[in-house]
Amino acid sequence: MKSFFILLLFLSCNVLAQNAPEPYGAVPSKRQLAWHDIEVYGLIHFTPTTFENKEWGFGDADPKTFNPSDFNATQIIQAAKAGGLKGIILVAKHHDGFALWPTKTTEYNISKSPFRNGKGNLVKEVESAARKNGLKFGVYCSPWDRNNALYGTDKYLAIYQAQLTELYSDYGPLFMSWHDGANGGDGYYGGAREKRSIDNTTYYDWNNTWGITRKLQPTANIFSDIGLDIRWVGNEDGHAAETSWATFTPMAPDGKNVAVPGQANYPQSPAGIRNGKFWMPAECDVPLRKGWFYHPTEKPKTPEVLFDLYLKSVGRGAGLDLGLAPDTRGQLHDDDVKALTEFGNIVKHTFANNLAKGAQITASNVRSNSFAAKNVLDGKKESYWATQDNTHKANIEIDLKTEKTFDIISLQEYIPLGQRIEAYTIEVLQDKHWNKVFDGTSIGAKRLIQLDQPVKTNKVRINITKSPVCIILSEIGLYKKAI
Repeated sequence: MKSFFILLLFLSCNVLAQNAPEPYGAVPSKRQLAWHDIEVYGLIHFTPTTFENKEWGFGDADPKTFNPSDFNATQIIQAAKAGGLKGIILVAKHHDGFALWPTKTTEYNISKSPFRNGKGNLVKEVESAARKNGLKFGVYCSPWDRNNALYGTDKYLAIYQAQLTELYSDYGPLFMSWHDGANGGDGYYGGAREKRSIDNTTYYDWNNTWGITRKLQPTANIFSDIGLDIRWVGNEDGHAAETSWATFTPMAPDGKNVAVPGQANYPQSPAGIRNGKFWMPAECDVPLRKGWFYHPTEKPKTPEVLFDLYLKSVGRGAGLDLGLAPDTRGQLHDDDVKALTEFGNIVKHTFANNLAKGAQITASNVRSNSFAAKNVLDGKKESYWATQDNTHKANIEIDLKTEKTFDIISLQEYIPLGQRIEAYTIEVLQDKHWNKVFDGTSIGAKRLIQLDQPVKTNKVRINITKSPVCIILSEIGLYKKAI
């Protein structure tokens, strides 16, 4: 009898697996799926540049310049957590070359500063505070070094790779290894005070350099202008294009060959490329204030502006990376804490109650009972509604039973099987007529649609009008923005 039940379970699982839709196009890796779950994270800039009131340090600041009066990693992390951030990336070394950990690779590091009487390790303090408060941790170590005398020569690469190795080895598992395109220019360079130009497509030997990342930090998503795991959205304004594809094919200037690391500023970056060769979702990076470093004359963005950016980044299948700038104390200013907390409360309270929960839901086509329409309201994104293979157009109707008022609609695809839907409309029933309230294109990991004004209705219909393969939707939500 036991063998019979084991056989029955095996056959049931096998039938279910066979009935599941086939993946479409490029699909995310396990580490990319984990990144999609984070949605909002922060990027901390805090070096001698903070104390010089500059945006980019030249590399000539005396290490003694770095002297926060009351550094408090916990205060920074808890403010980030109040803002709904789920991860923190620390700029462990910016372009000025000053390392925030006692590295063996350069004398220009935190041990030469007054911080903790020369015994401090700011990377460790931030990492510990992040993990204690449940946030993921990542690092950015700039490849450009305006302090190092060897920068631009064939001897510098070993130094940079050694710095990455230290950061990858001593601070636990990382969710991201962050890189940007600031490579070469004028600098101190050990007193030379000159401009040094490099070919950023070859100088850093990215394939082997990022090979170190893959070996030592297999869970770390590599962010860079070209992508690899996560691509730059192409601006520092914090938003993706309204039509946003998670797939991308970085191309060389000739338009024929796949690009090499170091190339940047693709015109396709904000929207992505439909049916791109790689799953390469966008990161929307934007400073909380005007600049990435703290400047006393600047103010943080308002909670309303931050929520709008959330809708235009996370709500377009991308990630939102907020730049956090500690002041000369080594803490976030009270204005920043307030803005983050109020932003976090708007997001939290807006999406706390799915007004569609408990509704009756029907679909014009269903693949099987395992992929029923009700799956889009179960709060589990691993379950989904799917149509039969030959059905590329379908609708799903939500009967709310009583009238509800909402102004935000959330749609999610089951992205482990790819980004499939290319066009859809949303209608609401009013005065016995179906009125269209939105005309959309991409969905992907998450699509948040803010209507021009709240609507009151007891029925909502979503019409999928274009998909190259069978349709999959994992979650639907109706929400009223918290005031």
